[in-house]
Amino acid sequence: MDLVSVITPTHNLSKFISQTIESALAQTYINFEMIIVDDLSGDNTKDIIRAYTEQDSRIKLIELKMNVGPALARNIAIKEAKGRYIAFLDGDDIWLPEKLEKQIKFMSDNALAFTYSSYYLMDEEGNSIGKFITKKNVSYYSLLKTNSIGCLTAIYDTNKIGKNMMPSILKRQDYGLWLNILKEIKTARGILEPLAVYRLRKESVSSNKLIALKYVWKIYRDVEKLNIFTSIYYLCFYIYNGLRKYK
Repeated sequence: MDLVSVITPTHNLSKFISQTIESALAQTYINFEMIIVDDLSGDNTKDIIRAYTEQDSRIKLIELKMNVGPALARNIAIKEAKGRYIAFLDGDDIWLPEKLEKQIKFMSDNALAFTYSSYYLMDEEGNSIGKFITKKNVSYYSLLKTNSIGCLTAIYDTNKIGKNMMPSILKRQDYGLWLNILKEIKTARGILEPLAVYRLRKESVSSNKLIALKYVWKIYRDVEKLNIFTSIYYLCFYIYNGLRKYK
């Protein structure tokens, strides 16, 4: 059973972090380490995490002395990771109990380097508000048209593609990472069954579409170095697909 490194950035998530950690501890796949990087929280997030580190050695806390943002926080965790597989779980989201078991088996059985799954959606209070059904396959060019990979569902195999880091931009870093991986492996595979629950928060970037589009544009222009006409072309697809994303 290969080790999975779970990458979890936190910042002022005392309301949610216990649920996130509990969902990791409830996994039927038990060989994992959960590396939580606290990005200088001002609430008692760190105290909650410390209590879990004392209960279970798989939970590890890195406390940052300055606020660096989620991209660098995740990259710090990735650098410390000892697992073959890198998985992502933000500090306000939840995994279903068989998430790791089903996805690692899917990767192992099919010799896959990078996978993801569908996921449910909930509001801040934990009420169900729908689901997102992903695509069976994505390529670099199809992902430019819409980001169909939820960060909380993504796993990649370092034995096949090494450790890949997120680009140093304020938002949409996960999207930049997926595109970078897909330039190397060409195709990623998805599990249509929802294996996680994404918390849609009022102040989240996902809830502000104009800010989200601004950072998608930065991915196109500053990270992927697409010319302005190609960027406009893909942004039009991104906007169209975003309007019909959730079921």
